[in-house]
Amino acid sequence: MKTMFKPIALAALLLAGSATVAVAKSAPVAAATGSKGPIAVVNLNGVVGNSNAYRTAQSQRSVTYKPQIDAAEARRAQIVAQLQPMAEKFQRDRTANVAPAALAQEQQTIQQLQDAGTQELQRMMQPVALSDAYVQEQITDKLGAAMQAAMAKDGVSLLLKAEAVQQITSANYDLTPDVLAELNTLLPSAQITPPAGWEPREVREQRAQQAGQAGARGTDAGGR
Repeated sequence: MKTMFKPIALAALLLAGSATVAVAKSAPVAAATGSKGPIAVVNLNGVVGNSNAYRTAQSQRSVTYKPQIDAAEARRAQIVAQLQPMAEKFQRDRTANVAPAALAQEQQTIQQLQDAGTQELQRMMQPVALSDAYVQEQITDKLGAAMQAAMAKDGVSLLLKAEAVQQITSANYDLTPDVLAELNTLLPSAQITPPAGWEPREVREQRAQQAGQAGARGTDAGGR
């Protein structure tokens, strides 16, 4: 029975970008085009990613968190230098029909080192990731008000997410630039350093849910 092995890419590709923070991907937003009518669409990622607060924060973060970013990038380069020859040897051994058991061990070792390296880089970049989450939360906290203000000014009564609409034939239906303008007014800039002990909203909500469930179990147990 022939043993199958998954291809292992070069380590430089395996770990590329591990030391960077994911950012909101968005195309440039065009200027506002006036009244939209009763129905319009909005690209929320475009609003966030093109907002003055987000763009300014990105620039500030590269300076404020430069020591962490530089340290993570240096460590990433070390990990790549360690993994790359191992990955290349694995590819050569596959071509040379090395025993399946030996190939499996090589693959496992590379995978373990890669996973450990990725986790290490994530820990090193945690302050940067928290900063990004903190900025995005400040922005999203203002999104509702920005959408309401834009809808009121343009006479929009129904606002849909752009990704939910299959096709738009006119830019007049796009409320994205109007929402962006309102957001820039409501939040010209954002704080990039979260308070000590701050956690993203989804983490806080999860903790609150867990605490509520634990309290409910305690009440049930006490009532028996």
